Amino acid sequence: MDIYDLINDFLEHLEVESGRSKKTIDNYRLYLERFVEISLEVLGKNEMGPQDITKELLRKYRIKLNRYGTDNGNEDLKTITQTYHLIALRGFLKYLARRDIKSLDPSLVELPHVVRKQVTFLHFDEVEDMLEEIDLSTESGLRDRAIIELLYSGGLRVSELVGLNRDSINLDRREFVVRGKGSKDRPIFISQSAADRVRDYLDARTDSLPALFLNNSRHKQTVDTSGNYRRITARSIERIVEKYARLAGITKHVSPHTLRHSFATDLLMNGADIRSVQSMLGHADISTTQIYTHVTDMHLKEIHDRFHSETS
Repeated sequence: MDIYDLINDFLEHLEVESGRSKKTIDNYRLYLERFVEISLEVLGKNEMGPQDITKELLRKYRIKLNRYGTDNGNEDLKTITQTYHLIALRGFLKYLARRDIKSLDPSLVELPHVVRKQVTFLHFDEVEDMLEEIDLSTESGLRDRAIIELLYSGGLRVSELVGLNRDSINLDRREFVVRGKGSKDRPIFISQSAADRVRDYLDARTDSLPALFLNNSRHKQTVDTSGNYRRITARSIERIVEKYARLAGITKHVSPHTLRHSFATDLLMNGADIRSVQSMLGHADISTTQIYTHVTDMHLKEIHDRFHSETS
């Protein structure tokens, strides 16, 4: 069987039966097509089948993948990016095994050890410094304040915030549901301040567009009927967050995800249990949430200072 036909079958399976997002499927297609590209070069063939995927081919593929950027005059692929390639390949091999198509045992695809980057977060006073830089006399300022407060108060991913509509959020109850990664729904709870700032922004608007947050630049905007006309983009939100962090004199790199980190860190520092934080972040695996437990270091220092005997 042709390898490309099998890859297409696998991607359709991910879409229909596994409910994976379009972005995930596009990424898997890229990773698997790159695998075939490298494999054909290694094999010295113009075409290949699933039976050609052997332990030796896998070994040579990993070497080529590690040198992929250098060989193509670009930056080398980061270890985490190489890991995504291997996860896609392992998923494909599992799919072939379920269909009884002879190929490499998926258990032989071992993932490299990835050292997690240190989490960057803002303290509460730094978030307040950002908010104080916003001019609330304009509609754009009211929008920006509402965006930053929602990101920090609800721990939203930027993609989740972009997709919100006016009727998505209950400002009286200060809670709503978002559909996050893996098409999983989770509840979002926000502070009274965040709810008030969203209400201020909506009260200032004179349009009837469904999107909760709008891009105020009307240049090159085309009217559509999908409900996305003038909907703000993730990149615009990134610029907004970066702008106010810079104005507040914060030197560390600040992104919308930094505010999500800050949300989780603030909860843990104030005594929230990690399982609850896991649920509020929408993490499928608690090991993902455990990257935030670095904040307990501060509590450990307090315990050390309080209980450890000093020598004279």
